[in-house]
Amino acid sequence: MRVITGSARGRRLRELEGLETRPTTDRVKESMFNILQFDIEGSRVLDLFAGTGQLGIEALSRGAAAAVFVEQRRDAAALVRDNLRLTGLADRARVVNGEALAYLASAGERFDIIFLDPPYAAGLWKPVLEAVSRFDILSDHGIIICESPQDEALPEAVGSCRVHRTYRYGRIRLTTYHREEGTAE
Repeated sequence: MRVITGSARGRRLRELEGLETRPTTDRVKESMFNILQFDIEGSRVLDLFAGTGQLGIEALSRGAAAAVFVEQRRDAAALVRDNLRLTGLADRARVVNGEALAYLASAGERFDIIFLDPPYAAGLWKPVLEAVSRFDILSDHGIIICESPQDEALPEAVGSCRVHRTYRYGRIRLTTYHREEGTAE
């Protein structure tokens, strides 16, 4: 697993051992960043369920102003910190070792891009989308990009967020939600 482009291009990221963490494949990650390519520069990014931190790190490498990584597993949060040091991007990042829904309730800040890639079996897409809307943490015209299995039914709209587009990559689906300006709850 490597950083695709930007200031940390080609840097190899460390991975967790075992099967508890499912890293985004290179093909899906590259497609995800092609979708977001004009929205990354100067953005504030939230990488929920960060795992290795590869999505937020890729965004920082491509010019995001700042990123917050939220990861419940202590070993994974430590790995994200290590990967940030390896890539030289730690100065624009903050790692939160905690549960995603609890973080959203206390975030107190807004983000331009939110990466949402929870453990597939947890069924957290809708509760997290509802929390993002309820706690008003997505900036006007902000984007949420969800990675889910192809057969997972995601809602068309949740509060201020509406499906903008879906993309399919084998058994993986990417769904982008955009916040509509002035639709805070």
